[in-house]
Amino acid sequence: MADRWALASAEDGGVDVAPLGPDGLPAGPVRRESDLAEAVRSRPEVTRWVWRSTAEVYPRLLATGVRVERCYDIEDAETLLLGHEGRHGEPRSAAAALARLRGGPVPPDPPQRPADRGSQSPLFEPAAARMPLQDLLEVYADQHRRHDRTAHPDRMRLLTTAESAGMLVAAEMNRAGLPWSAEVHREVLRDLLGERYAGGGEPRRLAELADEISTAFGHRVRPDLPADVVKAFAKAGIKVTSTRRWELRSVDHPAVEPLLEYKRLYRIWVAHGWSWLRDWVRDGRFRPEFQAGGTVTGRWVTNGGGALQIPKVIRRAAVADPGWRLVVADADQMEPRVLAAISRDPALMEVASRESDLYQSVSERAFSGNREQAKLAVLGAMYGQTSGDGLKNLAALRRRFPAAVAYVDDAARAGEEGRLVRTWLGRTCPPATATPDAAEEAGIPLALDDSPAPDGGGARARGRFTRNFVVQGSAADWTLLLLAALRRTCASLSAELVFFQHDEVIVHCPAEETDQVIQAIHDASALAARLTFGDTPVHFSFTTAVVECYADAK
Repeated sequence: MADRWALASAEDGGVDVAPLGPDGLPAGPVRRESDLAEAVRSRPEVTRWVWRSTAEVYPRLLATGVRVERCYDIEDAETLLLGHEGRHGEPRSAAAALARLRGGPVPPDPPQRPADRGSQSPLFEPAAARMPLQDLLEVYADQHRRHDRTAHPDRMRLLTTAESAGMLVAAEMNRAGLPWSAEVHREVLRDLLGERYAGGGEPRRLAELADEISTAFGHRVRPDLPADVVKAFAKAGIKVTSTRRWELRSVDHPAVEPLLEYKRLYRIWVAHGWSWLRDWVRDGRFRPEFQAGGTVTGRWVTNGGGALQIPKVIRRAAVADPGWRLVVADADQMEPRVLAAISRDPALMEVASRESDLYQSVSERAFSGNREQAKLAVLGAMYGQTSGDGLKNLAALRRRFPAAVAYVDDAARAGEEGRLVRTWLGRTCPPATATPDAAEEAGIPLALDDSPAPDGGGARARGRFTRNFVVQGSAADWTLLLLAALRRTCASLSAELVFFQHDEVIVHCPAEETDQVIQAIHDASALAARLTFGDTPVHFSFTTAVVECYADAK
């Protein structure tokens, strides 16, 4: 009996399903089923479903209590394969893939679905997205052949498998949501911002600070308008170019302290205030709608809610259910450890094989025990800080860890020359013609301080991007496999994955399961390292905290 089946929506609202053989071709007749959930539920022997889009199919299955073990997301695989072929940005829908395969006109991708804030569509898929199962399998077979033509077919297959698993994790996290107390959130807002005024104006504390700022300048100033603040300082005989915190800190003026406090509270009011609570929290859960692989490096994004930048004071509202706990796990110095694994630098791998502080170990080898200098050197190597002290630090790092520095130097050089670079598993950077905004899209800073970043154009900027891409992207690849392994363990428990951002994962579980969850995180980390990087001594450690409130984890 086949353990892999394909599934596609049909015109009458049902689905077509068919068993697949080892070659990915149909191993039996296509069957029409009237109900998606029943079609999947009635075949518990299936360990992998092949379908067009997890984002369209899986939420509906989860709504009926149906969970799948594995899937193959054809449109997600198309994105990765197009990138590997240097065709980043081309339409990645199944319809576009079929048109390219048949030599016909390629349709544009449909607009991205807006964030779901509670509404449920009664339709399985938009009519334009439906594709006959036979056509879908034609695309699937072609993708199999394209995998064989990649630089490392086995790694690329692992990447598409891991990315599909990430899509399942994201859908399940979106359904679960992060436990959130609206009552605590309102208390926090009242403590920080004071009462709300009728009509939606600034709350009391912001209004008070605005008055203090105006009094300090001697005339009315709008602190929410940077141009107004810069003009006010100029009138006071002080030249500032922006309202960035680091620049204001260098100014001696009575408006500075209330202005900095205003900026801090204003961000909270706008980004996580009462409107945010109304829009993003329902049924006791924060639901930001995670999107796996939302950037070119593979890092996740959300469709809204500022989920990846929740201030610590607001995290007080993330509270576990009664009798449950939040297990918050942070990967320790993840990217330097990834650099050790992909560069195969013997000295750096030896340092990264320990659970101890990697930066301290590097400092003892190359920087006379100066941990801060060692940290700046390692980050500088990955982010391209190669001027001034950064250049001197990089030279010291190169003497002790030549293979590691050469790895990112080679990636930077390839970027500057307009060539493609790839992560360890094969995720590929955009071509030179597509990368002016790639660093911003990927979430990669082009500077290590608060100075203005370059405009993203030019060979040097692209080199800085690709230097970090090979590390950050490989870290994203490893994390996908970590999440897939952790998801599998959580399925045998009551525990649920509820939050993820780059190097941090949160599991919500009964208090009696916390030890099992912590062990599962460490086991998943080791398995992901072995699957991603093969035979390497590099140890990927996690710092874990068991808390009732997210804010207590750090």
